[in-house]
Amino acid sequence: MARKFTEKKLVIASHNEGKVREIRELLSSYDIEVISGAEFNLPEPEETGKTFLENAAIKSDFFAKETNLPSLADDSGLVVPALGGAPGIFSARWAGEKRDFSVAIEKVKEELTNKGTLPRGQAAHFICALSLTWPDGHREQFEGRVEGSLTFPPRGEKGFGYDPIFEPEGYGMTFAEMEGDDKHSISHRADAFNQLVSACFPARNNEKSPFIR
Repeated sequence: MARKFTEKKLVIASHNEGKVREIRELLSSYDIEVISGAEFNLPEPEETGKTFLENAAIKSDFFAKETNLPSLADDSGLVVPALGGAPGIFSARWAGEKRDFSVAIEKVKEELTNKGTLPRGQAAHFICALSLTWPDGHREQFEGRVEGSLTFPPRGEKGFGYDPIFEPEGYGMTFAEMEGDDKHSISHRADAFNQLVSACFPARNNEKSPFIR
């Protein structure tokens, strides 16, 4: 049985403000102080894992140990089968040191074009791995996924990362064109959070968690 989360503070093991913002919104109905890892002036650990789950664990373990607070890490990325699964776990690194995702988006288009493949309409999916680590080293992990396809040119200003080129299956708009609540209801991060909350966050007043569909 998964460990229940009863603490009042949670560190998000990331300097990515887009991720921190989404996680804070997803946990807004809980009485938890959500703190960005950047507030501790700690470097992000090197991601040496070979999977999303391994990299998420590296980050949550590091911040839990260094802050002595429970830490939640999100490792997520875009997977394009036509590129052999790239950018995958290297999704952020494709954006360079400045994390300029316009560069990463252009690289996705360029790599597909170089393979003689039409970039627009290519099947793709997002994966989100969540790792929750307590200071004593206990860890719980979950992985979510959302299917979709790529679209070019990029559209929308509301998302971050690769959101402007990703259309979730069954929708005629990109993640970057969707309102936050709409995206949260179907995204890879929401899928992973549904699992996390169901396992670790006790429903209050015998009510079902707001994330469980």
